[in-house]
Amino acid sequence: MSFLNQTTVDELIASYGYIAIFGIILLESAGIPLPGETILIGAAIYAGSHDTLDIRLIIAMAAAAAILGDNIGYWLGLKLGRKALLRWGHLLGLDQRKLDLGEYLFLRHGGKIVFLGRFVAVLRVFAAVLAGVNRFPPLQFLLFNALGGIAWAVTFGTGGYLLGHAFDSVAGPFGWLTLAAAVITLFLIWRYYKHHEEQLLRDAERELALLRQR
Repeated sequence: MSFLNQTTVDELIASYGYIAIFGIILLESAGIPLPGETILIGAAIYAGSHDTLDIRLIIAMAAAAAILGDNIGYWLGLKLGRKALLRWGHLLGLDQRKLDLGEYLFLRHGGKIVFLGRFVAVLRVFAAVLAGVNRFPPLQFLLFNALGGIAWAVTFGTGGYLLGHAFDSVAGPFGWLTLAAAVITLFLIWRYYKHHEEQLLRDAERELALLRQR
């Protein structure tokens, strides 16, 4: 669970800008529970209503940090292995259940988990580490990880920027329609991935239960 609240995230964005965005997303992607998606959306909204941050740099920083952080997490999982994570993983919130879930997911879904894990809250922090633990092929990991990191940064960065820009330029009926469209778009994106997350967990838990009964 993240120890940074929304107020702290806002202060980090205002004070440190791109460095905070890059650092928090990098650490989250490497396996430390931090609000990477929150700081991306917050920074994008800030850029939409202020001139001090460039949305193109925000998206580039977020994508680079996500890809680099995931590769660090993958390497740690590969080198430390399952036994070490069973012993020390609780410090990061990675327990037996999550390791079992990761093993099932990579056996069943492979590259799709690396790509979609970036969009799913329960997997975003641990997907790269679990890929390393389960010895997912490195070249496949690099490909799906890069695609997922770029897609995630562009999707939430652009959505947050449009929302911030709408807040800053609301004027008359057209302005309010733009604001409403931005809010609805972000909600639909969030709802789509939340639904996917819940479905993924239900499928995994059901099949793991069947495997244990055999």
